[in-house]
Amino acid sequence: MQFKLRRIVIRAGIAGLFSVVFSGPLLAADWAPERAVEIVVTTGPGGAQDRTARVMQTILQTGKLVNVPVSVMNKPGGGGGIGLAYLNQRPGDGHYLLTTSPTILANHIVGVNKQTYTDVEPVAQLFSEYVGFAVRTDSPIKDARDLLNRLRKDPTALSAGISTSAGNHNHIAIGGVMKAAGADVKRLKIVVFKASGESVTAVLGGHIDFIATTASNLVRLAKDGKMRVIALASPERLPGGLADVPTWRELGVDAIGNNWRGVAAPKGTPPQQVRFWEETLKKMANTSEWKSENEKNLWVSNFMGARESVAEYKRQYAELKEILTELGLAK
Repeated sequence: MQFKLRRIVIRAGIAGLFSVVFSGPLLAADWAPERAVEIVVTTGPGGAQDRTARVMQTILQTGKLVNVPVSVMNKPGGGGGIGLAYLNQRPGDGHYLLTTSPTILANHIVGVNKQTYTDVEPVAQLFSEYVGFAVRTDSPIKDARDLLNRLRKDPTALSAGISTSAGNHNHIAIGGVMKAAGADVKRLKIVVFKASGESVTAVLGGHIDFIATTASNLVRLAKDGKMRVIALASPERLPGGLADVPTWRELGVDAIGNNWRGVAAPKGTPPQQVRFWEETLKKMANTSEWKSENEKNLWVSNFMGARESVAEYKRQYAELKEILTELGLAK
């Protein structure tokens, strides 16, 4: 009887061991999309978030990373609020994803949206897209140091163009740089345009003095000789067409303008569904197609999983609240 009982205990122990060894992979594989997947974008077609979503869509389908159709659903308006509301009308459903950026934090901080990162289930962060500062080719502003010196003496001396809303990543980048350089950020002259093309036209026409926009928007303008990129708000120099442009850090100003891109699922999405997308997007980020897009668009890969993404959202929320308060956009 004791011998039989011992065999039962041993078998139970072996079964338990197998369950521990194999539970991770089994849990990761126990869900996959069963119907079409939608990637929700809170901006219109053609923007940075839309471009990210469409690259994701292509690679997920052509690389057969999912076995169902994938579509992009643009839901612009309300500072991202319309897209967030659309996503969360499908609580707990991993067939819906949302592309995210610092806007999901900033718009909550300044009171544009009631929803923020705590109202979704963060899945991953994909890459960083850094902000560049540029002037027209014949601008009297010689370089980045000249720009800073003028604004230190008189913060109203120069006007800066951004798109598409006050308090966005471009505005935050200007504020962060000027704050670190010792300028009075509340007195800066910021002109908001509806699209990046409008801000470029304004600086080329001499209506504003400089612009801050994502680096990928500046590569062709610099190559064509229309603009001079004077500094990048990136941790290190970027490759390709902007390789000769110094970072603000090189110039003694410790400021980063990071327009990162992430992915979230609706609030209440079960852990196994979040885990599926976390692992699938990590596979996507390791494809040659994705790496090629990173290189072409000057996206800096910095993949983070769900848990790391939550911590990063929390850290950046506090950081952005400080600078947006300095800019007079938040209390």
